[in-house]
Amino acid sequence: MTRNVFETLSVNFAHMSAPQIIDWAVAQGPSIVTTNFRPYEAVILHLVTRSLPEIPVLWVDHGTNLPETYKFAEKTRERLKLNIISYVPKMTSAHWLAMNGGMVPMPDEIERVESFSRIMKLEPFERGMREMAPAVWITALRRDQNKQRAESLKPVMWDTKFNCLKINPILDWTQDELEHYLLEHDLPNEHTYYDPAKGDEKHECGLHAKLTTEIK
Repeated sequence: MTRNVFETLSVNFAHMSAPQIIDWAVAQGPSIVTTNFRPYEAVILHLVTRSLPEIPVLWVDHGTNLPETYKFAEKTRERLKLNIISYVPKMTSAHWLAMNGGMVPMPDEIERVESFSRIMKLEPFERGMREMAPAVWITALRRDQNKQRAESLKPVMWDTKFNCLKINPILDWTQDELEHYLLEHDLPNEHTYYDPAKGDEKHECGLHAKLTTEIK
C-alpha cells in the first residue's frame, strides 16, 4: 500500500466504529489478534470474534503471570470460545527466576526488566509472528495507556518488522467506554495484573517499541 492509501484509510477510519474497522481488517487477509490478558482485553477479543469467530489469538505466556491473570484468561477463553495459540519462552520461568534473583523484576530494576522482556516475552512473540505470518495484526492498543502511544499510534499502520497491517480499532476508546462495553456484553475483567517485561506501565516492553511504524 502507498502512503496516500494509508492516509485515506486513516481519514476513513476516523468515521468508522471499531466493529466496522475490524470487519474491514479481517477481509484483507489472514488475521490474528494479540493479547496479554491485561485489564479490558475481553473488549477487543469480543469485538474480533464477533467478526471472525475462529481468529487466532496469539498469547505469549511467559509463565510468571499472576494467578488472577491465568484465571481471567481461562474465563475469557471459555466465554468467547477463543482460538488461543500460546507461545512460551525457550527458557522456563523457573530457570529464569533461578538465574535472576528468584523474583520477577520490579519497575526500578531496569536491567532485570530488560532481560526478562528480551528472553521471556520478545523471543516467543517474534517467533509466533514469524510462524503465523499474518497479513493483519489486530491489537488492543490505546492512546491513554502511555505518552508514547498517545503521540505515535494511528488506527492503521504498516509494521515493517513483520510485514503486515497493524490495526488498532479501539485506539481512542476511554476507560468509561471500555467499562460500558464490558457491562453491555456481560464480559469478564480482571484488574490484578503485572507485566514483568515492562515493570512500569508507562514503559514499552519492546513488543510495540517501534510505534512510528513506517508506511510503504
